[in-house]
Amino acid sequence: MPKLFEATTINGMELANRFVRSATWEGMAAEDGSCTPQLIDLMAKLAKGDVGLIISSYAYVLPEGKARIGQLGFYKDDLLEGLQEMTQVVHETRSKVVAQIVHAGIYSDPQFTGQVPLAPSHIPDLVDTPHEEMSIEYIQEISEAFGDAARRAREAGFDGVQIHAAHGYLHSQFLSPVYNRRKDAYGGSVENRARAILEALDAIRAAVGSDFPVLIKMNCQDFLDGGLILEDSLKVADMLQDNGIDAIELSGGTFMSGDLGPVRKGITSKEKEVYFREEAKSFKELLKVPLILVGGIRSVEMAEQALDEGLADYISMCRPFIREPDLVKRWSSGDQRKATCISDSQCRDVAFLGEGIYCVIEKKIQEKKERGKA
Repeated sequence: MPKLFEATTINGMELANRFVRSATWEGMAAEDGSCTPQLIDLMAKLAKGDVGLIISSYAYVLPEGKARIGQLGFYKDDLLEGLQEMTQVVHETRSKVVAQIVHAGIYSDPQFTGQVPLAPSHIPDLVDTPHEEMSIEYIQEISEAFGDAARRAREAGFDGVQIHAAHGYLHSQFLSPVYNRRKDAYGGSVENRARAILEALDAIRAAVGSDFPVLIKMNCQDFLDGGLILEDSLKVADMLQDNGIDAIELSGGTFMSGDLGPVRKGITSKEKEVYFREEAKSFKELLKVPLILVGGIRSVEMAEQALDEGLADYISMCRPFIREPDLVKRWSSGDQRKATCISDSQCRDVAFLGEGIYCVIEKKIQEKKERGKA
């Protein structure tokens, strides 16, 4: 366990331990994407729970890149005040906070954006909702928007940014042959399919410089027929580290990957934990930059094993922290029972209803306790 709790750095960002809170859509931002007291309070709880690195939210870089209700925005300077309050509460502790920035592409929702979604390709055989293929000019506009969002993150006091290129969102779509059927410089070979991500990375570096941590979340595979495969994802990872990425968070799957999607249910045994372990081995053999591994980790034993076996440099979790924002503190204090999260994903269901993400099971337990006191 000492390795899990040792201090490390990523491009000058000092981390108190090797635990990472993987970003999620909290569903707690205001209609215009501004930060709310509810979202700030959540970040404060995670920080007080001793999470070494908090990756906050799904934050859209352009209004037309919004996918769901209550998502955080990074698309205009007017949003900075609330974002600064978020980083301030985190920095009252030893935790660090990185902003996840993203565009939804084909999964942008017209009810929030007011326009037809723009995608790498027109793929009516795959997605039956109206959408249009992006122009080269718009792809380049998106890259500049990522640069602007990173600049805002730095001004707001974030310790870094993370490009979301996983789970079927825009840059994941560019990487995937299922979604990306372009015939120009942004389609075809894996080098062409990675072009949009590399241009976004270049724009971010131009905006924030070389001393600001820039991370990426990417798929190891899409787990789809004709989708991104491990061989190509490794090539992309190599290009990213050659172009200045500071760390890679490894995930996998898309909205259409069924039981092999990124959010899997029924993690009831240690054998079901660390479900990207084989792909992580291949990434670690290649990478010089740190690897952050997410995917069903629920116990100290499996977290330690992932580090000891050289599968990862950092352990990333999301759903366990929804139920237990103080999980890291519990484990470090000696209570090493596995996370109480039962991986039923009811927390996402309530977020879709506009209630914000929370553990339904834990809320019922607390309500029962309150009724017992009454």
